[in-house]
This record gives sequence, structure tokens and C-alpha cells, in this order.
Amino acid sequence: MADTTTSIAPGVSLFRDTCNVFVLADGGEAILVDFGDGDVLDHLAELGVERVTDVLLTHHHRDQLGGLQRAVDAGIRIWAPPCEVELIAGIDERWRRRQVANDYDLREDRFSLLESVPVTGTAAEYRATRFGGFDVYVLPTPGHTLGSVSYLVEVDGKRLAFTGDLIYGDGKVWSLAATQWTYSGWQGWGSTINSAAILGGRAADLLLPSHGEPIRDPKAALATLAERMQGLIDLRDPVRFNAADRLRRPFDPVTPHLLRNRTMFATNYVLLSDEGAALVIDFGYDVLATADSTERLARRTLLWSLDGLEHRIEAAIMTHYHDDHVAGLNLLRDVTGAEVWAPENVAPVLEDPERYDIPCLWFDPIPVDRRIPLEQPFRWHEYELTVYPLPGHTRYAAAISFEVDGTKILVTGDQQTDDGARSILNYQHRNRFVAEDFSVSAQLYRRLRPDLLLGGHWLPLAVTDDLLFRLATDAERLRELHRDLLPEEGFGTEGFGARIEPYRSQPGTTEFTVFVLNPFDRDETATVVLDGQRRTIELGPHEEAAVTITVTSERPRRLAVDLTVGDTKFGQQAEAIVE
Repeated sequence: MADTTTSIAPGVSLFRDTCNVFVLADGGEAILVDFGDGDVLDHLAELGVERVTDVLLTHHHRDQLGGLQRAVDAGIRIWAPPCEVELIAGIDERWRRRQVANDYDLREDRFSLLESVPVTGTAAEYRATRFGGFDVYVLPTPGHTLGSVSYLVEVDGKRLAFTGDLIYGDGKVWSLAATQWTYSGWQGWGSTINSAAILGGRAADLLLPSHGEPIRDPKAALATLAERMQGLIDLRDPVRFNAADRLRRPFDPVTPHLLRNRTMFATNYVLLSDEGAALVIDFGYDVLATADSTERLARRTLLWSLDGLEHRIEAAIMTHYHDDHVAGLNLLRDVTGAEVWAPENVAPVLEDPERYDIPCLWFDPIPVDRRIPLEQPFRWHEYELTVYPLPGHTRYAAAISFEVDGTKILVTGDQQTDDGARSILNYQHRNRFVAEDFSVSAQLYRRLRPDLLLGGHWLPLAVTDDLLFRLATDAERLRELHRDLLPEEGFGTEGFGARIEPYRSQPGTTEFTVFVLNPFDRDETATVVLDGQRRTIELGPHEEAAVTITVTSERPRRLAVDLTVGDTKFGQQAEAIVE
């Protein structure tokens, strides 16, 4: 027993298994941080423990939880990091769909269980939760894996930090390979730097890593780790990114009361009131906590950049629904209590993403606390704001107008950028773009004449006569090219004559709305067939209208709409998925 167990603090022991398993005892009960192969369950009596109630996992790797089924069989509650549940409880599906051939994804997600093990729930981040006899604060610390967390616990007047594999010894890590998430990328290194800095500011007295010995000088060890990781980034890309600097100075002022966040993948902005309140504009995921994938596991929201704000966050409003602009809204609400405000043309997509077949939808519904009417000014403290429809990058988008510090601002999301020589119009046809959209936005810019356009992935653009001219000219040229390239009697920029809402549904009875477009320059009768049910609808020239069809599905399947307009058959023009 002496070779496998070390006393750390009163009631806290280190049990050596495939990883360090930490036992936190309170009376005859205990909680564990990580589990290894589960051998600790064979030594509970020697540890003075009668029963383990909970296991808290720092990350998903097999050396942390290879024996986790033993905990399930023993009736122990299991808590997983929120971003890694799929790699534990859902690993069977993960193995089925994980690409192996021609694989450029370097994350060590295959260093996971070979079969799924159910978990009780997730350890809520940025909050303290009572587990057994202990209040445990969950701190996101990506680095070794994208979804890693650390647990902070006060024991006998000292703050203990259970850090998983973020750090090993003084300025070292257990695995450098694990920190390289992307092919030729440095996101894992940058995340390690930020996690080390955040953890270093939490005044821990002792770091308890998953491998190696307890670290008794946390600040020095973490600072050395960050310095060495920055050295790797400098050799790979010395100009592009200084992680520690962005953490120290997450915001650049656009004006004294308007800040631009430098730590997010899609730039978000914070409007400050002299009354101590803050309004966040767009809020997605961290620029470092991403990988070469569009799955949820590779898109992680972190709140570190907000720590330095002295203003309370009252609300967040967004320009459009794309994941990199909204993925963090639910977490922001849960942790800060901020309300979510949405332009009225964006709110339906946020609240019911399964209804739509459009790109970049976030995985979860985002409840909206306040719908903002278009083109109707509203007050927020000393500011007057107005949202305007802004079709182009996507149909469901808005521009947000206000004046701050004598500067007229228009926040335009991902509508366009400018390279100094020409405007770059950012459109995707599947976002329900139509050829006239950018002409509409160019007219709006001329009407409002802001001083600055604030976009989602570039620096603020000063509005000049030349910029306005180029935006209008390029918008007209784009419209002309679409007119010249597409047939007059066709399905336009979207390319399909029908679409179905909801696009995704569950087994049961569902009322589907089928939108049908007449491609012809004449009145026609359209016939749609869905699941054997036929509907007809009269349409004017190039008119779109809708019919409803109720379908009962007892199992997952795919449905398609067959479309005929007049005497022309177009076949299966739209599908929907019963998941």
C-alpha cells in the first residue's frame, strides 16, 4: 500500500494506477478525481473509505478511465467534462464515424474507451458544485485535450488544483503529441499557455497532476510551462499569435466605450455603459479552443476574456445565427445571467435550428429573451440602437447601428471585408442568398453613412466615399453575373424548387411545411408528393408558396418531396430527415 498511496492533505490521498487517482474522503464516503483502471476500489478499506459516491473526470483519455465500467457497476456517479461526454458515453458512435484514412485530425480522440460507458452528467464549468462533502469549482483548462478541465477544492485552508494532464512537473507536460490538435497548427500550445495563466491566477497552493508528483510551487511551474510553449509557437509562427498577450489584453478599444475582443474565433464586441453595464455583440467560441473539424468537440467557448471586464454583462445581441457568432450564448447566460436578445429575423433560427437546412447552425436551441423589431430604435442605458435587415452573407442576418463616443457604428457580422483595393462580398448560396442582397446592404450603408463598419473576422473598416462606391459597384456586378449565368426560367440562386421545414424531426407525427417555387414566367399548377401524399397549389410567375403535409414515422428515415410544375417533372427536389 505504501508504494501506491501518498497522503496529500487531511482526507486527501493519491492512489497510483494508470494515472494518479485522487481520493477525497469525508467520513466514510469519498469522491475520486479520475479513475484509472479502477484498482482503487480494491483498497478502500486501507484508505479508511467505506463507499465512493462520485468520480470526477478531468479528460477522456484511456489512462484516466480505462476501468470506468467498474464504477458504473458499483453504482458510483460519474461526471464528465461538458465538451468530452461524446468521447466517453458516446464513444461507440464516435468510433463508427471517426475518419481514419487520409486523416489530418491530430487530436488524440482515439486514445479513448473502446466501448461507451454511461455517465451521470457533466461537471458544470465556471461554477462550484457540491460533490460528497466537498465544494468543487470546475475550471476549463484546455491544452492536453480540447475539453480538459481542472478541479479546485479548498481542503484544510489550502487550495488544491487537480489538473489532469495540463502540466507534469516544473514546466513540463506528460505528452507534447497530445497538445498538437491540428496539422501544422499550434492551438493546443496556445490553449496550454492560456490555461496555465488562468490557473496561475487562481492562487492554488498545490497542483495535483494526473502523472508525476504534486507541484508545490504552482506559479513558477505554470509560468515556465507557458514560456516554453510560446517558444514552440514562435518557431512555428512568430508573427501570427502571442497567446499570453491576448490573454493579458483580450480587448482592443475601438472607442473608449466600445471594445473588440481579440480572443474569439469570430470577433465579438462589448458596448460599455457609464452606468456599469455591458452589452455583448456576438459571442461564439474561442480562437484557440478549435480544431480542424466542425463538430461540437472542436468548437469550445471559454469565458476568460470577460474576467477583466469591470462592467456587468446585462445582455448579448447577435448579427446572425452562425455557430462562431452564437455558440457561447447559452453558457454566457448560465454563468453571468445575461439575457439573449435577437433581431426578429434571426430569433426563429436560434430557437429552432432543426427546422432549417442551412449551414453553420449551432447544435443546441438558444432561447431568446427579447426579440428586437427591425428598423425600430430602442434604448439601452444612454445608447439608442437600431437593427436593420442585412441579407447577403445569410438571409437571417441584421446590422446593428448605434453611436458611441461621437462615432457612428454599424456592426455587419460577416457581410463583407476589404483588402484596401476592392471589397470582398462574403456570400454562400446555401445561406439563401439572392442576387440583389448586396445591393440592399450597399443602399443601407449609403443611407446610414456610419463612420466604421465592424465585421466578424477583420479589423474595423473606415467608411469612405471610395468604400461605399466599391461596395455598390461590386454588388451590382454580382447581381449582373448571377442574372447572366442563371436561366430566366429556373430555380434562382438556391438552385432548388422546394424545401421542407422542419428539416430534422423525431419519430412520431410531424406537420411538414413544403415551400414550392414556380420557375416559369407564367401561372402554373405545382404538384408535390411527400410520403405518398399529393398536394397541388396554384402559383403565379416565379411565385413561392407553401403547403402542409402531416406524416407519421415510426422509425428514423429520410423523406423527399417530388415536384412537378405544369407539365415539367423536376423529381425529388427536397429532403427531410427523421432522426
